[in-house]
Amino acid sequence: MRALLAALLATTAFPAFADTITAGSQIISVTVYPQGAKITREVTFESPSAGAHELLITDLPAGTEPGLMQLAAAEGISTGAFSLRSDRLPPRDEALTPDQEAAKATVEAAEAALRAATSVVDAGNARIQAATARAGYLASISGQPPEGATAETLREFAKVIGEETLAAAEEASAARADLWPAQKALEEAQKALADAEASFAALPSRAQDYTVLSVGFESAGAGTRTITLSHYVDAASWRPFYDLRLTRKDGGGLTIDRSVLVSQETGEDWSGVDLTLSSSRPSEQSAPSTLWPWQRWIEKEQPPALERARNMGAAEMDMVIAPALAAEPAPISASAAMEGDTVVYHYPRKVDIADGVEDLRLSLDPLQAEPGIFALAVPSRDQSAFVMAKFTNSSGEPLLPGEALLYREGVLVGSTSLGLIPAGKETEIAFGALDSITLSRDMPQRDSGQTGVFSTSNQLSETAILRIENLGSESWPVKVIDQVPYSEQQDLSVKTTISPQPTVTDVEGQRGIMAWEFDLEAGAKQEISLGYTMSWPDGMVLR
Repeated sequence: MRALLAALLATTAFPAFADTITAGSQIISVTVYPQGAKITREVTFESPSAGAHELLITDLPAGTEPGLMQLAAAEGISTGAFSLRSDRLPPRDEALTPDQEAAKATVEAAEAALRAATSVVDAGNARIQAATARAGYLASISGQPPEGATAETLREFAKVIGEETLAAAEEASAARADLWPAQKALEEAQKALADAEASFAALPSRAQDYTVLSVGFESAGAGTRTITLSHYVDAASWRPFYDLRLTRKDGGGLTIDRSVLVSQETGEDWSGVDLTLSSSRPSEQSAPSTLWPWQRWIEKEQPPALERARNMGAAEMDMVIAPALAAEPAPISASAAMEGDTVVYHYPRKVDIADGVEDLRLSLDPLQAEPGIFALAVPSRDQSAFVMAKFTNSSGEPLLPGEALLYREGVLVGSTSLGLIPAGKETEIAFGALDSITLSRDMPQRDSGQTGVFSTSNQLSETAILRIENLGSESWPVKVIDQVPYSEQQDLSVKTTISPQPTVTDVEGQRGIMAWEFDLEAGAKQEISLGYTMSWPDGMVLR
């Protein structure tokens, strides 16, 4: 067995690298999706000679995934196997950008200034302490006059003590006067250092937590070589914001001003990158859901014990009567990043996006639409009509979900959340209340004083008058929505008395919902009489 193993080891080819080269990468472009991003890096290094070598790319973020990584080599080099290392990493040079080098020099100069200011303050404090100590010593001298001392000697001794005490006090006072500007200079030096350190920290920098990509390659010879690396990250996104501007002047129109917020938390700063925004959503479901056969059956009525089993939870029911359905696979989803023919937005200038600390706001080209503008009135719920814009998204690209500010004739009237509006889809957007068109829904009294609702044990009647009044100075196309009950039982009869007749019944397939459409001139009023009677047999209860 050992002989066989030795023979296999002798005849098996393993990659052998002549040299190991360490290099960093430069992010050159980023494609950001509504969730996730594709990052493209360029790695430039020196190949020492022809043959097989190992390249260690030492600055990939810690969360880099190898599954969707792609390598492309320039002329003169071919790449082989590659792997990611997240542990036992080789040391790397902390190379700084020119901006970081300048900021670091500013920090070092501020540190030197702080040390000098601190020395001046320390020297001033030392002078004060020395003068104070001298004055304290002189004050402590006491006792009897020396033997044989004359009056002149005592006068001289007292004079010396006084002069020295005065000199110490003056020196302490001068030191304190010099200390005040020195302390002010120290405070300014401390602030300058803090500002310099903050400026240095704010500059784009490489990730502190990183992983290393090991790439085997063969070079045609010595010289400068380039490898392009693409990989995908999840911690990046962009989301749209809209300013929707509606006007009826000059034929009316809708302008959709678009901007986006781009953010990323990949663990590294993006500095001077070429940015593309894609409306593709590779992180979402990319395949249609699957339907499975739905078996139904009938059986004889069961005793109460089994009847209770029918009322068990869904999971328990699957175990009792439908065990075959429990193993259904989940809907298929995929995370492959394929831009295909989806719409992308390329920003014309290089951008910087710091990791986790900022949202970059960019503008997109505005879109134009020719909407149908009308006033929508729901008298049973509202006291005024609302302005509606109905339009088709003819831009050729989808409008992604996002927040929108609503402007009508240049005035901010509200905000809304837009859902996904695919290209070619017709949609309606409300643009705030139209106070000049007032609404009411009244029930006229009968002769007996009763209101418009009349009920017996097997009959219910209601009569309502809808009033729509235009108090403004311009005509509006109006759409009024109201409802009557409907029945799917033969024994429950519903008869309506409506004047004028609605333009549309069962609006959008909703039974009992009806609409009247008409033009309402300035100062005009429209009334609609809406009545119904429901009848059912004796002994039955209306629900």
